Amino acid sequence: MNRPCDIILTSLAIVISLPVMVLLAVVIVIDSKGPAFFMQDRVGQNGRYFKIYKFRTMVSNAESKGPLLAVRGDPRITRFGRFLRRWSLDELPQLFNIIKGEMAVVGPRPEISPLVKTYSPWQQKVLSVKPGLTGFPQVMGRDELDMDQKIRLDIYYIRRKTFCFDLWILFRTIITVISGRGAF
Repeated sequence: MNRPCDIILTSLAIVISLPVMVLLAVVIVIDSKGPAFFMQDRVGQNGRYFKIYKFRTMVSNAESKGPLLAVRGDPRITRFGRFLRRWSLDELPQLFNIIKGEMAVVGPRPEISPLVKTYSPWQQKVLSVKPGLTGFPQVMGRDELDMDQKIRLDIYYIRRKTFCFDLWILFRTIITVISGRGAF
C-alpha cells in the first residue's frame, strides 16, 4: 500500500480501537507490575533503528530474565499477556509507528538488531522496504514458521508487492487473527 492508504487506514483503526487500547492498558497494569507499554529498538527500512510500541505481555525486565525472544510456553509471559498475544492485541500500539512513518500496514515484520546482524546478504533484502504491522509470513504460518521461512516469504512479498496483494494479506490477517492460528 502507499503512504496515503496507510495513513487513512491507520487513522480509522486508531479511532475505532482507541477505547479498547485504553481498556487493555488498564488491565495490563492491574494484571502485573510494570508499565502497560513496551518499547524496543527494532531495525527498519534501510537498517534505520526505531522504537517499536507494543502492549507489555511479559513480566517487567523480561529481557534480563531469559532469552531475547519469547518461546512457546515462556514463563515470563503474563496471564493477560497470553490473551493479548493469542489475538495479536499486543500489536495495536504499532498503529502509532505507522502514523509516524516508521512502519507500513503491510511489510516484513521488524526484528531486533542482534537477529538482523545474523542475516546473510540475500536475507538483508527485507530491509529494502518499510516493516509492516502484518505481512505475508504472518498469514502463512505466523509463529509456526522458522526465521528462514519467514524471510523467504517476505522476499517473495517484496518481489510481488502490489496493492491487491496487500489487500489479500490484510484480509487473510483478519482471518488469521480471528482464528488464533499459529499464535502463542
